[in-house]
Amino acid sequence: MYKREAIVVDQQGMHARPAAKFVKIASQFKSDIVIEYNGKSINTKSIMGVLASGIKYNEKIMICAEGPDEKEAVEALINFLNHLNE
Repeated sequence: MYKREAIVVDQQGMHARPAAKFVKIASQFKSDIVIEYNGKSINTKSIMGVLASGIKYNEKIMICAEGPDEKEAVEALINFLNHLNE
């Protein structure tokens, strides 16, 4: 398993547009990927799960992946989150 912490930098949090892009990126990988947030494990390949998580601006999340491309998956999602405001 590979995991890294990230901070949501979009001032509106994980709203519809970034959530949809996040899920699209996650879905490109074979690994199982989850967000750990507030004691919950959220499937990153589920738009409803990501939206329902209620992740807000400046919140810390843990992105965890397990599978053949786990490191690449986590790094791609971290990169996306780090560049949301650009």
